[in-house]
Amino acid sequence: MKKKKSASILKKFLLFNLSVFSVLGLLTIVYLEAIQPNLVKKRTADHYIIINNTVDHLQRLNIDFNAQDIRTFLLSTRFLFQSLDRVQFYSTNGDLVGDTNILDLDQNVFIRSDIIIEETIDGKIKEKNNSEKLIKEKNKNSIKETILNEYQDEPITISENIQNNFFVSTLSRIQLNKKYAGYIVVSEEANDILNAVKERKAFIIRTVLAVALVIFIFSLFLNKYILKPIGLLVKFSEAIKKKSNKNIDIKNFFVREDEIGKLTISIDEMTKELQKRTTRAETFSNDLAHEIRNPLASLKSASELLDKTTEKMESEKLLEIINHDVERIERLITDYSQMLKDEASWSREQMTKVNLIEIITNVAEDFRQDLKNQNKKIQINIQKKITSKNGHYILGIENRLEQVIANLLDNSISFSEDNKKINIEVEETSSNLLILIKDQGPGFSETSPQKIFKRFYSNRPKSFGKHSGLGLNIVKNIVELHKGTISASNRLNKGGAQVEVLLPKFS
Repeated sequence: MKKKKSASILKKFLLFNLSVFSVLGLLTIVYLEAIQPNLVKKRTADHYIIINNTVDHLQRLNIDFNAQDIRTFLLSTRFLFQSLDRVQFYSTNGDLVGDTNILDLDQNVFIRSDIIIEETIDGKIKEKNNSEKLIKEKNKNSIKETILNEYQDEPITISENIQNNFFVSTLSRIQLNKKYAGYIVVSEEANDILNAVKERKAFIIRTVLAVALVIFIFSLFLNKYILKPIGLLVKFSEAIKKKSNKNIDIKNFFVREDEIGKLTISIDEMTKELQKRTTRAETFSNDLAHEIRNPLASLKSASELLDKTTEKMESEKLLEIINHDVERIERLITDYSQMLKDEASWSREQMTKVNLIEIITNVAEDFRQDLKNQNKKIQINIQKKITSKNGHYILGIENRLEQVIANLLDNSISFSEDNKKINIEVEETSSNLLILIKDQGPGFSETSPQKIFKRFYSNRPKSFGKHSGLGLNIVKNIVELHKGTISASNRLNKGGAQVEVLLPKFS
């Protein structure tokens, strides 16, 4: 079954933001739809207070609900309605009984009519205000229809636009002396409600646009500086995995000092290390096959001759050759297996602060004891030239450093005769520790002594069965693991060989 292709992080990010925006947009629409009704409801609550105060005054003054008494009441209590645009009183039949328009209370606020000016033939000017009359009649008839057809037991709120102005009116039934006397309509210009709604809508729209712009800019940044580099690193890794010849350039990421730059360097180093290990494994396999072929050929020849020979001395000589070749093959396989294990474990081992002088002293003491047990008269001397207090510390793996010193000493002892000396000198530089291991053996016959660090180096001691030719190569790998260097040379004045190991000090 074909695996479903996963969406990119950018698509998921945009989809997530789109979902959030959709939910917020829906909530915003609901909120905006509720703003105006809520503000109208609040304004209506103020009208209820006016209506209740009016009813209290009507009862207290014993006003009859007729046109004459209501007119007198309006004139005497005009202060009650100064904050309103219009208050109207209607009978139970819907007929207009009283209207604050009879008062001088800024009536033009509620109804702003267009004055029509006509000029007659004789030059006289006449003004007509038919629109005002039409609006009054329309308003009057509308209230009457509402009273007769729609009003039940609860007050009614009426919102309407009149001549580009927004008005909120509250229609309520009046009860005087426990009897329904008529109706009162309180009207107020409420353009501030529309302005408040517009301001909130504008604020929300500006906020949405600002957030959308921020998300857009962040998406561009995310795509350019994070997602594209990660995608390129993925392609780079896949190309290496598939051994593709496609060239994917990631050099531009090396200059970055952020996580992407560090990830790029880490992937590049890991890739080079893997390629190095692969090349090393392939080369070593070929070298090992070549090294085993020689003792196998010798072993085969000796075994064939042993079957044909009848002399005891010749048989013993052939058996010695066979034993030597078997030891050689066994040593090759053992060291090869150990080297593979060591290389696999290096990446898992942690480096700590170690005392290099202490390591050298302990290893040298072990070799002195072995030489004593073997009755070999080879001296191992240690000379320290450390000036600073903590100059003998380095960052490393203790058992691996012991392996380096042991292999180098073992190699020097292999080429040393009795009554010879091996000197180990430790010197301190500004940032490194230098280890010099000098012997009094024959030295190196090659023009380039660095060859001794190659696998299966050919210039070996007579007891080759105990040496596979891998020791110095392992030493070189361990030193490089510790960010150090190793070199070999011949001693010019006193003869013998010298190996120099340079390791960075702990800081």
